[in-house]
Amino acid sequence: MKKIRWGVLSTAQIGRTQVIPAICRADNAEIIAIASRTSKVHAIAEELQIPKAYESYEELLDDPEIDAVYIPLPNHLHKEWVIRSAQKGKHILCEKPIALSELEADEMFAACKEAGVKLMEAFMYQLHPQHARAKEIIASGEIGEIKLMKSSHSFYLENRSTDIRMDAAMGGGSIYDVGCYAIQAIRHLTDAEPVEVQAEGDIDPSTGIDLTGIVRMKMSNGVHALFDCSFDMVSRNDYELIGTEGSLKVPFAFRPDLNGHIGTVLVHKSGVTREERILGDSYRLEIEQFSNAILTDTDPAITADSTLKNMRTINACYRSLETGEKVHIEETEETFY
Repeated sequence: MKKIRWGVLSTAQIGRTQVIPAICRADNAEIIAIASRTSKVHAIAEELQIPKAYESYEELLDDPEIDAVYIPLPNHLHKEWVIRSAQKGKHILCEKPIALSELEADEMFAACKEAGVKLMEAFMYQLHPQHARAKEIIASGEIGEIKLMKSSHSFYLENRSTDIRMDAAMGGGSIYDVGCYAIQAIRHLTDAEPVEVQAEGDIDPSTGIDLTGIVRMKMSNGVHALFDCSFDMVSRNDYELIGTEGSLKVPFAFRPDLNGHIGTVLVHKSGVTREERILGDSYRLEIEQFSNAILTDTDPAITADSTLKNMRTINACYRSLETGEKVHIEETEETFY
C-alpha cells in the first residue's frame, strides 16, 4: 500500500503525544520529518524515531520527499504556514481553530486551491464512529424531533503564566480553543447553521482572553443550542440532544481517547437508558482519512465549507462577548474549494 509521507512543523506537545504516534499507527501514512526553530528537535526526532530533523520550518518544506504536513503551531501562525506549505506543494492538516477569522480561513483555502493541495482542519473527534452512530439514531426518529442541544468542553488550565492559550495576540481564549469543538458538533448533529448567538463569559483581567464562554444559539431549523467552554472548570467533553420522545447523550464526545478510545452513546426513552459502546482511534482515523483523500484525490472529511462556517460562528461569538449584544449571522454566498 502506498503511504503518504508526513512532516510536522513544530515540536508541540499535541504532535509529540497524539498525532505523530497516530501517523505511526496508520496504515497509509508514515512520519519522516519534524522541524523546530531550535536544536532540541534532534533529540525529539531520535526519541520518536523520526528519520529527519530540521532546525527551520523552511528546510522541512523544501524536502521533496514530504507529501503532507501537520501544523500544530499557535493559532496566530496558522495562516502564514498553511500558505507557505501550500506554495511548496504540501497537503496540510492544520490544528483547530484553523485561523483567527473567517477571512483568514478563506484566504488559506484559496491559496491551497491555487497550489492544487488539500487542506483540512484537525477536528479529530468527528472521525470517531460514535458520532455517526448518534446521527443514525437521531435520523431514525427514536428520540423524536430535536428541540435542544447542549454541549460542554472544559478543563482547568495550569501554568497560566506561560501557556499560549492565555495570550490574546496568539489566538488564546476558551472559545477559540475548546468552544470551537462544541460549535462544530452542534452544527454537525443538528444539520443546521446558527442564525443567532448570544455570548457571555469571564474575561481574564490581565490578559483579556475569555476564561469561560457560555453561548446560546438559535439554529436555522429552529433547534435551540447552548454550550459552555472553559479553562476554569473541571474536565468535561460531552453533548446531549433532547427530543420530543427521548434524549441522547455522548459523555466522551471530544476526547474518547481519555476513555480508552471507547465512545459511549446513551439513549434515554420512556424511563429506560440504553448504552452503546463504540471503539475508535480518533487520531489514527483522522490521519488515515486525510491520507486517503490525498491518495484518491477526494474531499477531506472536514470540508472547507464546514470550516468556514465554523469560523463565522466563532467570530460571531466573540462579537457578542465583546458587545454584550445578540449577534445575527447572515448567510453569505457559498464558496466551494
